[in-house]
Amino acid sequence: MALIEVLMAVLIFSVGILGLVGLQSRAIQLSMDTEDRNRAALLANELVNEMWLRRTPTVPAGVETAWQDKVKDATKSGLPGGEGKYEVTGRQADVTIEWQSPGASTKSRLTTRVVLP
Repeated sequence: MALIEVLMAVLIFSVGILGLVGLQSRAIQLSMDTEDRNRAALLANELVNEMWLRRTPTVPAGVETAWQDKVKDATKSGLPGGEGKYEVTGRQADVTIEWQSPGASTKSRLTTRVVLP
C-alpha cells in the first residue's frame, strides 16, 4: 500500500513539474514578444521623429531606405524578418512594421499614425 502512495505522489509531483516547465516556456515566449514590440515601437518612433523634424510626413528616399534597412537587420537593432513601410495621406502618415519571430506561425504588426499640423 505504501508503494502505491509513493507512486501516486511521484506522479502528482511530475505533473506539477511539467506544468511549471510549460509555464516558464510561455513566460519566456511572451517576454521575447514584448521585447520585439518595444523595439518595433522605437523603430517606428525614429521615422516619426524624422517627419516631425522636417515638418512634413514625407521623408527623402535615402532616409527611408536607411530606416528600412535598420528594421530588417535583426543582428543590430532590427527585427527578425522585419519589414518597414509608411503611407502618406495628406498631412497624415501611417508607419507599419511587420516581423516574424522565430517559431511563430503568424507575423506580428505594429502601426503608428502621425498627423502633422
